[in-house]
Amino acid sequence: MANQKYEAFVTVAKTGSFKKTAEILGYTQAGVSYMMSSLEQEMGTALFTRGHSGARLTADGRNLLPWIQDVCASEHALQMRLDELRHVGGGSLRVAAFASIAVQWLPGIMDVFLHDRPNIEYELVIYESQDEMEAATWRGEFDCCFVILPATLDFFTIPLARDPLYVVLPPEHPLADAPFFPKESLASEPYIKVRSSDDLTEFDSVFAQHDVEPHVRYVMDNDYAVMGMVNKGFGFSLFPQLVLESAPFELARVKPEVPTYRELAIAVRSYSRASMATKAFIECVRKWVAEEWTPAQ
Repeated sequence: MANQKYEAFVTVAKTGSFKKTAEILGYTQAGVSYMMSSLEQEMGTALFTRGHSGARLTADGRNLLPWIQDVCASEHALQMRLDELRHVGGGSLRVAAFASIAVQWLPGIMDVFLHDRPNIEYELVIYESQDEMEAATWRGEFDCCFVILPATLDFFTIPLARDPLYVVLPPEHPLADAPFFPKESLASEPYIKVRSSDDLTEFDSVFAQHDVEPHVRYVMDNDYAVMGMVNKGFGFSLFPQLVLESAPFELARVKPEVPTYRELAIAVRSYSRASMATKAFIECVRKWVAEEWTPAQ
């Protein structure tokens, strides 16, 4: 049912390559090129500029992209509904999540969910940026996503758990066994920050609630790299419990002076229009988290 030209257009816009699009969708490169030329003729405008570096959207192409993405998302939703009507227990499910949720929660959740629904096609994509994940889900690339509340976009959200944030220190740090990490230390001790493309993160809220500015010593792209630097005594950092459950280094965890949490939720653009598979998944997630995951006290 999906409009192959529209699907190919969206994929070329994402990859910037006819060749990569052909590999993803199972066409020949010439076939993708023909579809794009045909679509441009139908629309009466050039959609891409072609060159040695790949295919780039023209101004008209950029303008039409969100409209075509909406059409593809609607066609996908219709196809899922038809699949559900024809094949009870079938359909597909596309989920976007943070790595910590994918590692700590989703294996257990999917073990339960797919045991009862073995015919569902399941796709999981990991994001580091919540803004990017929300945008992709809003465009219809995913049926649902896991978010930290409040969501930026106007999603229907189902709260799941409060994930406490901790100051992490080298084991030999003088405050490693302290009841809390004082606000003066938050401001004065060297802070090793995890880089994020989002404007604000849950870690920024820790400093805001204590009304201090961090003394940023290093900024790094990887959680484990930051943990390694903390372990060697280069400074402190901040992580939620869910991330620390898979920490490969010995670290001391200390609550900040003002206890701080991130609110985890699952989000859909419209619950009433969500597929039966998505609604069943949301209920499975809600039940599993309530029964199987306990935040530290």
